[in-house]
Amino acid sequence: MNRVFISGAVLALLAAWGSLWVFREHARPPIKIGILHSLTGAMAISEKSAVDAELMAIDEINAAGGLLGRHVEAVVADGASDWATFARQAGRLITEEKVSAIIGCWTSACRKNVKPVVEKYNHLLIYPMAYEGLEISKNIIYTGLAPNQQIVPALKWSLDKLGKRVFLVGSDYVWPHSVNAVLRDWIKGLDGEIVGEEYVFFGSSDVGGVVQKIAALRPNVVISTIAGESNLAFYRVLRESGILAKDVPVVSLSVGEEELRDIPPRDAAGHYSAWGYFQAVAREENTAFVRRFRERYGQDRVTADFPETAYFSMLLWAEAVREAGSQEASLVNEYMLGQSIDAPEGVVTIDPATRHTWRSFNMGRILDNGQVEIVWSTDHPIRPVPYPRTRSRGEWESFLNQLYIGWNHNWANPVPAVAPAKR
Repeated sequence: MNRVFISGAVLALLAAWGSLWVFREHARPPIKIGILHSLTGAMAISEKSAVDAELMAIDEINAAGGLLGRHVEAVVADGASDWATFARQAGRLITEEKVSAIIGCWTSACRKNVKPVVEKYNHLLIYPMAYEGLEISKNIIYTGLAPNQQIVPALKWSLDKLGKRVFLVGSDYVWPHSVNAVLRDWIKGLDGEIVGEEYVFFGSSDVGGVVQKIAALRPNVVISTIAGESNLAFYRVLRESGILAKDVPVVSLSVGEEELRDIPPRDAAGHYSAWGYFQAVAREENTAFVRRFRERYGQDRVTADFPETAYFSMLLWAEAVREAGSQEASLVNEYMLGQSIDAPEGVVTIDPATRHTWRSFNMGRILDNGQVEIVWSTDHPIRPVPYPRTRSRGEWESFLNQLYIGWNHNWANPVPAVAPAKR
């Protein structure tokens, strides 16, 4: 297959030129693309911006002429921060809406519940979130960071710059537990020490006990995989407990510029964040992307890794449809492999061998204005390795199976009866 390499800037120019192009009233039916994120619930704080970026990409595609002479229509579904709802919505998008593909999910528990649905129907999920790895599905394209592209470089930088005594904290579901398993393996070989490891229930603001342990142990660095709204309470209680960034910095693998819109600057400033993209990336393509995003949604809006990945994921899907000459999911899936685009962050490429994406890495320090200052970056895209080599693939799959069985066949630890059950 011949690969088409297209930059976001070129697409924007085509969009401007093509804005005069109008679909006729009786044109061929649109090509539908499913957008599946949490618009409500604990994860809406992180996921709504991805929907905005995906819709912007669709409008740019349509303004440039659409796909195969047809309009692209977004079918947006709310996963409501609930795993079972995500699975039901995925099935509806495939069987009732007849979408060409689904771009969606944030949490790994969501993806784990959508995965059997897209596999059942031989369909396609494009997953734009950094995650723990430990998975390859023939029906998923993974455009977020793999563990060797985020978890490992963040750990190495932290041990080198912040200190060897590490405290691990995360939400109590599959992604944080898996990330921390990867971290435990790597810390052993890097002369680091894990002084504590704690979890908070998904969506909970009850972080006082965890913060007390951090205060007592005084680690050199806290590596956090807390997800969603729980971060608001975590950073606030840290500050209120006198745990300041200059003394015990937090390196978050889940907080970016979008979440920082809701976290008061006095709570988060001075801590760190690790992603493939920050709004501060110094590229003309990114400057143009940020400008278009703000012109569309407001000057107070920010871009971040998740919406940027969602944006270029939509463009990669569009290129695959063009090359395939079809919207049919199984054919588009095949043509996704090897696709490359000059995204706002730089060149990204779908690796045919792993179905994951070559991405760069950035370590950032959170500023008091809610933005992130890049303090270290890789100078090239990193080849994705979804299964860390510290264990065999079989050992990793056994680890995941133990979590799943231990949580009563769920991908999150059940919440006690005193709180609303989360599945």
